[in-house]
Parts: sequence; structure tokens; C-alpha cells
Amino acid sequence: MSEAGKIVWMRLRNVESGHRLPQRLFLRVLRVASGFQPPDVIKTASYRPEIFGRAFGPVAHDVLRSSSTWSVGELELFGAFTSKLNQCRF
Repeated sequence: MSEAGKIVWMRLRNVESGHRLPQRLFLRVLRVASGFQPPDVIKTASYRPEIFGRAFGPVAHDVLRSSSTWSVGELELFGAFTSKLNQCRF
């Protein structure tokens, strides 16, 4: 397979394990409560909330919950389908 055809997975070490104490506790509670690792989007949003998370959360909420001709369920399905196409866990 050519280099262009390969899927490259890159994780930033800090986003995986460099959280501050409050965010580490939050991620641990999520992991214990669900039995699963928190999704990467949660890890990214909580890594430095003042840079990304606080701005991303309201935008994501508006996109998924604002008035639309599509129902909330349809919007969630679109998100899940897009994540699947991008080989991301939703």
C-alpha cells in the first residue's frame, strides 16, 4: 500500500496523559462509571479547557440542539455515521 493510502494514527502524548489534576479526576470518574476509556474528543476538550473545551462545548451543543428540520436523533445519527466513516469511536 502506498504512503498516501495508509491511515496514520497520531496521538499527542499530552492529550493522552498530560491533564491537570481536576481533568485527570474527571476522566477517571468517566472511565470508572462507564467501564470504557473516555472518547478522544472528551480528552482533547478537557486537556486545556480554556483553549478548546469551553469554546467547543457550546458550539457542539448549538449544532446538535439548535432548531433544525432534522430531529436530535437524526443529528446524532449523522455524527455517528461521520465518525464511523472517519474510523473514530463515537
